[in-house]
Amino acid sequence: MVNLKAKPYYLTDEDIKWVEDTISNMTDEEKVGQLFFQLTAGMDEAYLKELMEKYHLGGCRYNNMPAAAVQQQNRILQKYAKIPLIIACNTENGGAGGCSDGTYIASQIKIGATRKVEHAYNLGKYANVEAKAIGCNMAFAPVADIHYNWENTEIVARSYGNDPQRVAEMSKAYLEGAHSNGAFTCAAKHFPGNGHDFRDAHISNNVNIFNEKEWMETFGHVYKTLIDNDLDAIMGGHIMMPNYMREVKPGIKDEEMLPATLCHEIMTGLLRDKLGFNGMVVTDASHMVGMTNRMTRKEMLPLAINAGCDMFLFFNDPDEDFNTMLEAYRNGTISEERMVEALTRILGLKAHMGLHKLSKEELVPSPEALSVIGCEKHQEVAAAISHDAITLVKSKEEGVLPLSPTKHKRIMIVDVKGAAGPMDFLMKMMMGGANKKTPAEDLRDRLNELGFEAFIYVSPLEIMKQQIAKGERPSINLYFAGKNAIADFVSKQDAVITLFDVMNGRPSFGMSKGGGEIPWYVYELPVIGISINAPTMLADVPMLRTYINAYDSKPSTMDALVNALVGKEEFKGKDPIDSFCGLFDTRL
Repeated sequence: MVNLKAKPYYLTDEDIKWVEDTISNMTDEEKVGQLFFQLTAGMDEAYLKELMEKYHLGGCRYNNMPAAAVQQQNRILQKYAKIPLIIACNTENGGAGGCSDGTYIASQIKIGATRKVEHAYNLGKYANVEAKAIGCNMAFAPVADIHYNWENTEIVARSYGNDPQRVAEMSKAYLEGAHSNGAFTCAAKHFPGNGHDFRDAHISNNVNIFNEKEWMETFGHVYKTLIDNDLDAIMGGHIMMPNYMREVKPGIKDEEMLPATLCHEIMTGLLRDKLGFNGMVVTDASHMVGMTNRMTRKEMLPLAINAGCDMFLFFNDPDEDFNTMLEAYRNGTISEERMVEALTRILGLKAHMGLHKLSKEELVPSPEALSVIGCEKHQEVAAAISHDAITLVKSKEEGVLPLSPTKHKRIMIVDVKGAAGPMDFLMKMMMGGANKKTPAEDLRDRLNELGFEAFIYVSPLEIMKQQIAKGERPSINLYFAGKNAIADFVSKQDAVITLFDVMNGRPSFGMSKGGGEIPWYVYELPVIGISINAPTMLADVPMLRTYINAYDSKPSTMDALVNALVGKEEFKGKDPIDSFCGLFDTRL
């Protein structure tokens, strides 16, 4: 069974007695309720009271709200919890993942570009200083994935990069930073490792292609590093491992392959037996298609627990899911031994945090604790990362950088957007919402303050849309739009910045064949491509001869970016992935 004196619990005999006595005195309903980690859907006290008293939840996560609202909600949840709750948030990028007014510190890919482990430590520390202030006690972080496939959009900005050693070191540093806040826990994700498949497990299958040896040397190295350094919990990913499974279960049929969260050979055989992980395991969200497309939900719920997951992330319909799990326990589908094992890990983790020794009032800090939210110290941490991260990925044209008003007075900024993907809304929440200005407007204004005449390009297609919206007859022939003499085009600007504001997926250029959206004119004018989100834009514009990854458009990032563009700072970042995307033409 579970050794609660060993890592990551380190419990005393008194603590262990609390765990054992609590389990022995629980009703069937209370036992089943502890297996669920639910996403709250509102702040109404009657609703939150029902969640706790009817479903006896083991853990909660919530939608992003201002800090004071989150803290109050957490206070209500703990008030009605018979057993103290694990309350988690997505602080993988900073306190902004815990509350909407929290500090966005940096994405993990941005920190990977700095090559500085201390930045990963500070992310873990200060992100979760803010999380703890609002009453959270667990981070669904760090993201321990390795970005091998440039087409993967699910974790492209959420991984420390494509080097297993760097991912291991920085994930470990994040963990240590979070643990510096006392009894605060982490659930690293997404075991057994995202980064190979270009598909998003929210909407499709996801596959890790490594065999056992390859996996142990890469993802296994990352997780073993974390486990050896007291990782508290792991979030299981809905990720299949066909090559691994063929080795450990010879003769397995393709149709028998299951995502890790439903696979005993992965969640127990690999994670528990091979890696020796003794902590708690929670599934990734149970609405993701990578989990739901293999069987009925009624089969799926108990199978996740029997595979080795201790907690199940999110109800679909609360009554339906709760009663499905309760029936599975009562009819023996989930054995008593497996139930007690899961409960021991869940309650053991709560005892490890000392929750069982705190009063209801002590489980959530006072409103005065909110003074750390968005504080100056945390903004300084974010700024230091920004100035170390800006990465000059490609520089093939002499005389373009640094920009100066004498050589490049008139700068056209082409604002390239992308189609919204399934992760965009989540990422925007974790990045703390949108700025008042668009990034293109912010860049334009900063350049103009330095003596440039920067302006934002408006495409002929956009002009036509605006005219039609006003009830006017379009003044532009779409077929001939943009097809002007090269000399005329060049005479209107001295340089071009193509600004990629693309969070996930591929960019949407709009016009072509002579318009300004696509930088076909790289040999006619100096052109600088800058991505302020996804770092893989060179695949779509391989003709760019100068390309920069800035990773986000926060004020400190734009400070560092503009300083680097005009030569006031060096480009200090180093490419954390292969931003050339493995394509020969991106290097031309």
